[in-house]
Parts: sequence; C-alpha cells; structure tokens
Amino acid sequence: MKWQLGKTKSDIPEAPAGDAFRVPAALAASEKFLELKTIIHRKLLDRINLSMLDKLSRQQVEDEVGDIVLDLLVEEDAALNSKERSRLVAEVLDELLGLGPLEPLLADDSITDILVNGHRTVFVERAGLLEKVPTRFQDERHLLRIIQKIVSGVGRRIDEASPFVDARLSDGSRVNAIIAPLAIDGSLLSIRKFAKRPISMARLIQLGSIPAEVAEVLQAVVQARRNILISGGTGSGKTTLLNALSSFINSRERIVTIEDSAELQLQQEHVARLETRPPNVEGKGEVTQRDLVKNALRMRPDRIIVGEVRAGEAFDMLQAMNTGHDGSMTTVHANSSRDALSRVEQMIGMSGIDISSQSARAQIASAINIVIQIGRQADGRRRLLSLSEIVGMEGQTITMQEIFRFKMTGRDENGGVLGHFEATGIRPKFLSDVIDHGLDLPPELFRPNFRIGVGA
Repeated sequence: MKWQLGKTKSDIPEAPAGDAFRVPAALAASEKFLELKTIIHRKLLDRINLSMLDKLSRQQVEDEVGDIVLDLLVEEDAALNSKERSRLVAEVLDELLGLGPLEPLLADDSITDILVNGHRTVFVERAGLLEKVPTRFQDERHLLRIIQKIVSGVGRRIDEASPFVDARLSDGSRVNAIIAPLAIDGSLLSIRKFAKRPISMARLIQLGSIPAEVAEVLQAVVQARRNILISGGTGSGKTTLLNALSSFINSRERIVTIEDSAELQLQQEHVARLETRPPNVEGKGEVTQRDLVKNALRMRPDRIIVGEVRAGEAFDMLQAMNTGHDGSMTTVHANSSRDALSRVEQMIGMSGIDISSQSARAQIASAINIVIQIGRQADGRRRLLSLSEIVGMEGQTITMQEIFRFKMTGRDENGGVLGHFEATGIRPKFLSDVIDHGLDLPPELFRPNFRIGVGA
C-alpha cells in the first residue's frame, strides 16, 4: 500500500467556484491520513507496554514513540513530509495519552465549548459564537472509545442501559455525552471548557459584563452575608459569576460546595468540595445533591454553595439559608428573576414534602435576599441583566424590587449590542445589613436613572 500525502496546498486542485464542498483531493488526503493514523495507532499498541506510559513524561513518551512510529511508517511505505510526520506523531500521542482529536481543541484557550455531533461533525464556540471546525473522528467506534475514556476516568459509565452521562475532565471541564439508541445520528458529546484561570470580577468588569459600580454593590452584598440566587439560561455564565462572587468571601470562613460535576474554582483555603454520585450497574449507591445538602449541614459550614439546584434539594438549600448559614449561594436555570422564583417553588414540590404554595413562597421570601439575572445576548456577550432584591410577601405573592438593570439601546455596525446599566432609583433594603457589617456604599449609586457605564 502506497500513501501519497506529501503534497503541498498548491498541488491540490481547487474546487470550482460556487461549490465549496467539492475538494476531492484534499478530502482524499484527509481520509487517508485518518486511516494511516488508525493503522499506526493499532500497531503501536501491540509494541508498547501501556502500563509504563503513566510513569513517563509526555516528552519521554514522544521520544520513544516517535522512533517506533517512523519504523511503522516505513513498514506501511507511507510517503509523508516532515510536517506530516510530526503531526502524525502528535496525534498518535494524543490517542495514547489524551482524548485524540479533541486535544488541540482543549488546548485552545479561545474555545469555550466543544460540541461533537457524530464522528464527522464538530462545532466550537469562540467569543459566544458557534463555528464548525475540520476536526473529525475515524468512525463511530473511535468517538465512543474517547467518550468511554472520559467517563471511566471519573468513575461513571455509559452503555445501552445507561445511554447518557454527565462527567468532567481532569481540569474541571464539564462533559455531557449521549449515545445510541437515544442519539439517532451518532454519539453526541458536549464539553463546557473551564478556564485554567478563573475569570475574576475584575475581568468581568473589563469585558463589560458587569460595571464596576454594580460589582462594588455585589461585593458588599456578599460580605454582608446576603443569600444570593443567580438565574440565567444555558451557557449564560452562571458558574463563572458564582466563582467571581465567591472571591469576596472572607478566607476565614468554612465553605462547603455541592455540585453534580465539580466546576467551581474557589480561591479560599478552607473549602470542602462535594460531588454527587450516579447509581452503579445494579442501580444502587446513588448520592444526590439533596443527600449532600443534608450532610453539609453536619459539616459545620459557614456558607453552603450549591452549583445548581434542579430538584428537591432546593427545599433543603432554603432550610440551610434560613437556619444560620447566611451568605449561601446557588444558581438556577430561568429566563427572568420572577421565573427563577417560580422554578424554585416548583422544585420544592419535587422534594416530596407536603407543603402549601403559600408556605413554599414564604420559605423562598425568607431565605433568598438577592436575585441576579444574567444572559447571553445576540452578539454572544454575557452580561448581568438585572439585580433584584426580595423584600417579603404581599398576600400570596413574593414582592421583589429591581435595583439595577441593563438597558439595550441598539446595535452597532458589527451586530454588537449597545446599551448601558442604570439604577431604578429604589433604595435597597440590604443597605442596612451592609452598614451593620461596617461596609459603605455611595448613595449616588441608587439615584433614579443613574447611568452606570456603557455596554458595547
């Protein structure tokens, strides 16, 4: 078998104008490269001791494997130039030590999400916008092998009996995978990358997500130990904001975090991190967020942070907020601050506890002090859209007042959202708590229609 991949770009005939999908020579080269890589990888597994890989650095493995790969290329009579040989060695190493074709995407800091729709189609998100990339897998079995490698690394499983799973990578990136028979056109893999360095409040200010004046208010709210609910849609930045807010917590406080997949990157020294566990093959051994919230109350926490409430644990979280764990925080999926409260009320009903709607709302009004609504706008940028305060009950309705909001004024020539943050003119009830904690906020921040910065 003779491989001819050592062609330059000029050697490959261009597609006819108006037909971007007809590039037969380039496609053939890509197919042959993938096939060659698969053959080399398979033969390499027969020659090396896999148990030794974990004891060597990547550079040592690269030196050892590089020589073997060159020998195998000679055996296959493969004509590759030096650049293609280097690429082949790198990709084979990624298969051995990492996650194969995903490794370059995971190493690219500009990418925030990786979305695999079957073995031939991969999208990524950069700067809030989706784009297709040429990354692909050899076949469906190759993609399944990578998925199995991810989930087995954190003690999870995925098979026909349990065809979807939440997991995480070693760097904290969140992973969701779903396979046949639920995924009709091939396995689906979604990776929400986690920044190697947490995005700080200063960075959010720099990006225009939160104005400095509102960040000052949020710092005072956290330090005054007010309970906070962060609301937003998928990918709106709820966990990022939760991380940023947690930086304002005093380092002398004991924090317990509870998550389905550990994502939070708290900078304090005294942090106890808990993670749920799915049921085993026999359907036993499951540990839910609700179990962990109950257990956290016995761990002498100063604050409890739940990554996201989705079900009955909402009731236990409210109980914790109401029984001496002031300053606790959590997130919820919702499209507005008012919807967030309705979602929490529905979750209380999922706890199995017989409680009336009015009692549930009273629990919410008593436990939660601040609701922050964030969102991803049309230009892909994530922003704080509203900061509201719960002030009590009026009849059977939870009363809430908006303190700050983002007001959109238009779009620029590039489609970017234009607007500014403004105060509603309401003096918040939490100011007395801020003062009691020896903190101070400039009163002019709350002047009616006070414009705070400009979002561009």
